[in-house]
Amino acid sequence: MLSSVLNKMKSGGGSPESGGSESGSDDRSGVQESFGWVFHLGVNSIGHEFCHLRFLFIRGKFVEMYKRDPHEDHGIKPIRRGVVGHTLMVEELGRRKVNHGDVYVIRFYNRLDETKKGEIACASAGEARKWMEAFDHAKQQAEYELSRGGSTRNKLNMEDEINLEGHRPRVRRYARGLKKLIRIGQGPETLIRQSSGLSANVRTDGYFEGDSEDVIDAHEWKCVCTINGVRILEDVVNSKNGKGVLVKAVAVVGASADTVFEVVLNLDRHQRYDKYLCRWDTLTGDLELLDSLNGHYDVVYGMFDPRYLTRWHSKRDFVFSRQWFRGQDGTYTILQFPTVHKKRPPKSGYRRIKINPSTWEIRNFNTSHGSTAASCLVTLTLELHSVGWSRWKNNQCSKFEKTVPYALLNQVSGLKAYIGASPALSFESSTTVVHSKISDISASNSEYDDAEVADEFYDAIAADSSSEDDDSDNEIELDSKSKKVKLKNVSWAIASLALRRTSDSKKELDTTVPPIILDPSYFRGSLRLGKDETDNNCWTSPSGTGFMIRGKTYLKDNSKVTGGDPLLKLLAVDWFKVDNSIPKVALHPSSLVQSEAGKRLPFIIIINLQVPARPNYNLVLYYAADRPVDKNSLLGKFVDGTDAFRNSRFKLIPSIVEGYWMVKRAVGTKACLLGKAVTCRYLRQDNFLEIDVDIGSSSVAKSVIGLVLGYVTSIVVDLAILIEGKEEAELPEYILGTVRLNRVRPDSAVTPREI
Repeated sequence: MLSSVLNKMKSGGGSPESGGSESGSDDRSGVQESFGWVFHLGVNSIGHEFCHLRFLFIRGKFVEMYKRDPHEDHGIKPIRRGVVGHTLMVEELGRRKVNHGDVYVIRFYNRLDETKKGEIACASAGEARKWMEAFDHAKQQAEYELSRGGSTRNKLNMEDEINLEGHRPRVRRYARGLKKLIRIGQGPETLIRQSSGLSANVRTDGYFEGDSEDVIDAHEWKCVCTINGVRILEDVVNSKNGKGVLVKAVAVVGASADTVFEVVLNLDRHQRYDKYLCRWDTLTGDLELLDSLNGHYDVVYGMFDPRYLTRWHSKRDFVFSRQWFRGQDGTYTILQFPTVHKKRPPKSGYRRIKINPSTWEIRNFNTSHGSTAASCLVTLTLELHSVGWSRWKNNQCSKFEKTVPYALLNQVSGLKAYIGASPALSFESSTTVVHSKISDISASNSEYDDAEVADEFYDAIAADSSSEDDDSDNEIELDSKSKKVKLKNVSWAIASLALRRTSDSKKELDTTVPPIILDPSYFRGSLRLGKDETDNNCWTSPSGTGFMIRGKTYLKDNSKVTGGDPLLKLLAVDWFKVDNSIPKVALHPSSLVQSEAGKRLPFIIIINLQVPARPNYNLVLYYAADRPVDKNSLLGKFVDGTDAFRNSRFKLIPSIVEGYWMVKRAVGTKACLLGKAVTCRYLRQDNFLEIDVDIGSSSVAKSVIGLVLGYVTSIVVDLAILIEGKEEAELPEYILGTVRLNRVRPDSAVTPREI
């Protein structure tokens, strides 16, 4: 039953649509309406799991759930309803098999009380992304109304629970004051063949920043050959270490990243091969799912197609694991490792081989305003043995075309042809937008009784329903197409930009107060300060020149510039091993903040990264300012602002400087708004602000951290923290603080005293 409905929804019937305000206006002031079909997941009163098809409606911050489409059945009333509060957290749990069908699950919970939660599921990853954007917009609406003052009663009501056991709430069906109404699909009953997509220029939260990276790339890719219109490139820098060679195939595919991701992840042979179109995967035969560890990680058994391997006169099979996730910029990453599994030991007649470690990266292209054509950049990267690759390359790649790595790389060209030959996959319909005459927020709120405003959405769904190549080395080039700034070995330019960044950032501190001297030797953490970059199990504080941040004209042309010296100085780092993660580290007597030297500091920011593992770890970073913070600056607004404001601005940029390339791909190089990715809790007292970052609150972040910890003793990682600039007066951005962790050993973590 579910599988047939899923197929109908994947053909376009269940895709959500959402929208924001008109281009150029503040989308916080416009009320948005989004609606479409979802699956409501949960456990009923007798402990049985259920999966019901429901019609979900989001109007501004108000949410309703129906058994049928209210557009077609005008007399129907919602079976669940509530509001999205400013404490609502939305997490993508990935794929899950429900009733013999794969769905993408989204979890909702209150960050102040995680017992209040609920789940919905979508037919595809693209639909899940759109619903998450719709809920994020609704949350911004609630945060905006709260920031405007509102009544005390309304603020209290936002925290109240809804009683789901009583009668159905009385509610008027439509809210006035909608600035945009966007349909998110028509539902499986109508068997719609195509789904609507979001408007290309919609930016509900500001973290879709185009294609530019936030870390200066250390790779140097050189085009080796072109196969079927797909470029094959070699990482020249990586090949020099003699440990292996990275080779990748790159192509532009005429479909959205959501669609391509679904095609690549699908194990069904009929979805990988169509006799009337073409076969994009010429190498792989049957694939079988062995185990699904969580929504973002599984183990697959496969066999190579014997027709491709006839020259070897042998059957070959393999087992590999897949780990996938979607970044905040919308890019999908799939990591594939060779592995073993008890369900599929080596069997007679087959030769078990290890597949090449590989990654898929699928990134949407920014489309021009009004364009309905979808396209994305697909990159498949393989790790090859350096000896074999050199031999193939020296032979002009003639023998390479008969190898398994060639067949794997050729999947990119096959994917491009397969999707190009299937109009249903490449089609993107235009977004339907209906304008209304009223756009005042208060008008929509007046349609609901005061008692109904108390309902929270997470309760509304928690219970059962009773129903690249070579660039010049001496230039700074602004690429107008990709909106990137390319910097190549221009020392004077980097120094000039860094000096400007440092000068601008000093405005965040009170210049009327003389600075103090910050000497790290007066402070000591459990992780020691390194002597140089070759030292192990230590930390250092690099400059910000390795990171790309928003420039002065970012709002006009998306241009980014190199960061300068950090505004705050890193004084110490603690590396704790604990049974349970430690919150509010700054309040403990043994903390650096409570020392006599710490109390004399003008201001301290403590970043407490709570790392889930066995055991758990806490990485605590102590950043200090040499002057008090200017209350009127962006930093001042962040320090003394609301949690909602902090969540929307606190940004981290990661960079694996040295380490296994697959770990680099997993961590990525894009900035992450931590408050939108994981749960962040803030403690503001005296001369400090502590930010507790619960990495375990996100299944994706937890999975990535698990991979990183497996290689942590051999990697060097840089982190930069900053406050995102969203208005012209807040640009250019500046680096708040940095840290470099040099090959940290987990066994060196200590148990904190008096905690």
